[in-house]
Amino acid sequence: MSIAKGQDSQAQELLQNPPSSLRIVVPSICFVESLTTLEQEEKYNLDFLRNLDIQINQAERDNSSNARSLLSHLEKSRISFLQRSNEVKERFDVAFNRLINTSEMIILSKDIFQLTLNRAIFEKHIIDRIILECIIFHAGLHPNENKVFLSSNSKEFGRREVLEILRDREIQYFNKTQNFLGWLQSQSN
Repeated sequence: MSIAKGQDSQAQELLQNPPSSLRIVVPSICFVESLTTLEQEEKYNLDFLRNLDIQINQAERDNSSNARSLLSHLEKSRISFLQRSNEVKERFDVAFNRLINTSEMIILSKDIFQLTLNRAIFEKHIIDRIILECIIFHAGLHPNENKVFLSSNSKEFGRREVLEILRDREIQYFNKTQNFLGWLQSQSN
């Protein structure tokens, strides 16, 4: 979603032009989570537009000069908001399709679900727990490769106990694409 919202242009560039040495692997649950998040964002957007339309309607009925000025600003805001919403959806579609077509997917399995049930972490965030277990499970299948986990969700994945779990499995965690790219460049030197 950070690519879709225009918050991480470096991630967008990385996705469009990944280095040949990079293999992008994504837990399949991340695709589901991103679609669910997009759907929720679209609901928030519709609620916002409904409220904005109410304010526009009220300003249209008010004949004062302040109301006319407000109406102009609200109408311009509505147009800008719709343009931004369309841009977010377009960037989402491009990034989502790019990942679907170019990344390796970690498919949920019985083993991953069992690991998820056995680890007492992220009690209130089951999706994050499943994502973490997918990454740990996949890392175990590839013990001789450099492994990196890139997620801007540092609130959950940047927690000390999560970082320790990742370190124990020799998985580097980055919450910013810029930091990951710096690390990646240092590996090639």
